[in-house]
Amino acid sequence: MTEAFRKAWEDQHPDGTVVYRDLHADPVPHISAAAHSAGFTDPATRTPEQAAAFAEREKLIVELEQADAILIGAPMYNFSIPSTLKAWLDNVVLIGRTALSEDSKTKGTPVTVVASRGGSYAPGTPREPLEYVQNYLTALLSETLGLEVDFIVPELTMAAHNPAMSELVPLAEASRAKAFEDAAAKAKTLAARLAA
Repeated sequence: MTEAFRKAWEDQHPDGTVVYRDLHADPVPHISAAAHSAGFTDPATRTPEQAAAFAEREKLIVELEQADAILIGAPMYNFSIPSTLKAWLDNVVLIGRTALSEDSKTKGTPVTVVASRGGSYAPGTPREPLEYVQNYLTALLSETLGLEVDFIVPELTMAAHNPAMSELVPLAEASRAKAFEDAAAKAKTLAARLAA
């Protein structure tokens, strides 16, 4: 889905720059105590350990601040997001700069999240109370970072692989097709909006 979104975006915005970060193939470090505390320490008084730890974090924050739009792939793993995505989020959330700040350079930046899941956690389903991905990401991305969040949610992705879900295959296929349509449409709309 993220690839379909990216392709549609590039088709509409051929001169645009895409910064691609595969957090699975090239994970960012989980935030350390030194990297975290450095965010609340005057750069002139940071220890060498804090300065070194914050350098990678600063790179990720600047990358986020310079983005006109953001696309995140967030598959549900055991009711949550992958730890690699959590590590990236922990690095870019900096209170007073990117988070909980009226002056944040990221405030209002559109972010599209492709939040795939093996089952269904949609409103009205038996597993609705276990939907933590959208709820968590909405709280963090929208409420904390001030981003403008939109979701694409392909569901039942395990139906074709799990015999117990075989009767759900048609619903899974419909969800997948709709997600691909949504990805292309939302990318085109966003590219046009940013070009205006």
